[in-house]
Amino acid sequence: MSTEGEINVVRARENNLREVSLRIPKRGITVFTGVSGSGKSSLVFDTIAAEAQRQLNETFTAFQRGFLPQYGRPDADALENLSAAIVVDQKRLGGNSRSTVGTITDIAPLLRLLLSRGGTPHHGAAHAYSFNDPLGMCPACEGIGRTTEIDLDALVDQSLSLNGGAIRHPDFGVGKWFWESLAGSGLFDNDKPLRDWTDAERATLLHGGDALGPTPKGYEGLLERFTRVYVRKDTAEMAERNRKVFLRFVTAATCGRCAGSRYNDGVLASRVGGHSIADLSAMEATELLALLPTLAAPDTEPVVASLADRVGDLVAIGLGYLSLDRETTSLSGGESQRIKMVRHLSSSLTDMLYVFDEPSIGLHARDVHRLNALLRKLRDKGNTVLVVEHDPDVIAIADHVVDMGPRAGEHGGQVVHQGTPQTLAAADTVTGRELRRRAPVRQEARTPTGRLVVSGAARHNLRDVTVAVPTGVVTALTGVAGSGKSTLVGAFLEQHPEAVVVDQSAVGTNRRSSPVTYTGMLDGIRRLFARAGGVSASLFSFNSAGACPGCQGMGVVWTDLAFMDGVRTPCEECGGRRFREEVRRHTLRGRSIDQVLAMTAREAAEFFTERALHASARAMVDVGLDYLRLGQPLSTLSGGECQRLKLATVLHREGSVYVLDEPTTGLHMADVDRLLGIVDRLVTAGNTVLLIEHNLEVIKQADWIIDLGPEGGSRGGRVLFEGTPRALLDCAESHTAEFLRREAAAAR
Repeated sequence: MSTEGEINVVRARENNLREVSLRIPKRGITVFTGVSGSGKSSLVFDTIAAEAQRQLNETFTAFQRGFLPQYGRPDADALENLSAAIVVDQKRLGGNSRSTVGTITDIAPLLRLLLSRGGTPHHGAAHAYSFNDPLGMCPACEGIGRTTEIDLDALVDQSLSLNGGAIRHPDFGVGKWFWESLAGSGLFDNDKPLRDWTDAERATLLHGGDALGPTPKGYEGLLERFTRVYVRKDTAEMAERNRKVFLRFVTAATCGRCAGSRYNDGVLASRVGGHSIADLSAMEATELLALLPTLAAPDTEPVVASLADRVGDLVAIGLGYLSLDRETTSLSGGESQRIKMVRHLSSSLTDMLYVFDEPSIGLHARDVHRLNALLRKLRDKGNTVLVVEHDPDVIAIADHVVDMGPRAGEHGGQVVHQGTPQTLAAADTVTGRELRRRAPVRQEARTPTGRLVVSGAARHNLRDVTVAVPTGVVTALTGVAGSGKSTLVGAFLEQHPEAVVVDQSAVGTNRRSSPVTYTGMLDGIRRLFARAGGVSASLFSFNSAGACPGCQGMGVVWTDLAFMDGVRTPCEECGGRRFREEVRRHTLRGRSIDQVLAMTAREAAEFFTERALHASARAMVDVGLDYLRLGQPLSTLSGGECQRLKLATVLHREGSVYVLDEPTTGLHMADVDRLLGIVDRLVTAGNTVLLIEHNLEVIKQADWIIDLGPEGGSRGGRVLFEGTPRALLDCAESHTAEFLRREAAAAR
């Protein structure tokens, strides 16, 4: 029988968990660690958090549950003594062009209230100061801050006829529905080049109207339709391909009416302390926090105090370089997660369950102590805090530690140690051994073969930066969050577009995506099976002709029970193998297609002698994903596994320059060693590697360091240091150097 002061997990089997049972102390900080893929996320998110959220949803009526996210019952015998859960994950905030740091943190409503109470001249109630309200938005750009104009020369080829494809946008291609509405209107000579049309014909094509007489019912001019379908749709919400196509036919510019501020003249004229709401929103959080006390008056003092608390939390969590008008679509995963934390810090709720997914991601070592202070603050309010984390400095503040392992995938899924950070550091586990090991700073750097110069970089906070990236070695680009690292890499890629980039953009994680589809191996495998059996390659796709009709190639059947939890059962027709029976009869070297997809990457590397397939499987092994099965859904992969899968797809690509954006994201300390081995092999083969990185183990082993700072935002953007890690130890101005010195001292 569980005690009231513990969360009791009984025989959890979700994903790779192997009948895990454990007790987790409540009202404390528990850190879950272990190698990537060991089962941490399966236990914390897919089992504990999912059941807490599911049970909370069950307190609502059936009608209300129809509007809430659906959480399936985790595969476990029991979970007891759960609290209401708040999950703070790594998913980017996304949103659209109207979503900003100010709106997502609820600081913008407080600013609007401040202006409505203390602004002169008075413009109206608080909502009238919103760029999302007709009373506050700029009429020219409708509160977006940018205007979009159609590039007619790009959209229409005057030398062609409608039948010849005069309209260049693919959705208006010959035979498409949009094209039919124009060419089939009966108003035009569809074979005559547009340059030979009369002005009246062109006007009718572009704008509709009745220049050529009454138009058919439903006829809409080309520009009107393009504007309605594309221009008025938020580009941030478009699929990446659609956005790229759309941008070929428009020109975007800062709104000339509001100068990009988003507000109308009445709002911009209203000021408090000489500042408009646009001025205050454009300030960095640190600058705004310092200004707020000067804006207090008797009738606005409570609002200013609330603003100071919220903005102070932004600064405390290491986001002081952000401005409130920064669009959420531009935030990194780490910044997004810390923004979500800010939303909960002012809450007075107690006995909640807070669940964090590697909150140290994107943080410089200087800022990790700020994160730790916030985790303690949540705990000290009487809450239970569960943290999936690899950073030793976060592990060190835990009240309780759960180490998962012993390895990854089917070789993991067990609790290998429970206790305190001190007992973990002495334990004979992979994590324990890594905590005891401290590598020294590289003493002898490799000799560069040349250099790649970035000159005159002045975007965002960079101050006309010129640096040289040495070739044939590993360069780490370092500095606190917001110091300009990503901006400098952007300038580097513009001037050296031949580089191979592995960034933090999302890997597709729908249930039909898998390592074999993401790496491109499936096409080659299907061709081999087709050649061996003398049949069509489409038979060997579970997304196409070969899919089991009972489950449409999913391997499982989902039964929707309306407001109750859906039920997932293995498909009876194919036994979960996803393919039709006649497809499974075909074999390649004695293996059926479903058996090949059930192989691990290591097994596949041994099975395939074909050069391309062997190389792809070998690359997965090289990045530490040897245990992943080729057909495993990407939705079951951890963040670290997704990052390494992306690296595997470019590992053997021909190219001399690799740019890796925080490649240690989601990696256990032991996996970082494996990553360093990969990077060393790339350099040994004659490649150049440029890393954006905060991890001190990686920084210590680099050949060359470029350190930006000293702070983030307007107080950053300068090159503080260029040289070897050993020389960086003597740099007094650098925060990176300060923590590198501490690491060097600990390694002695």
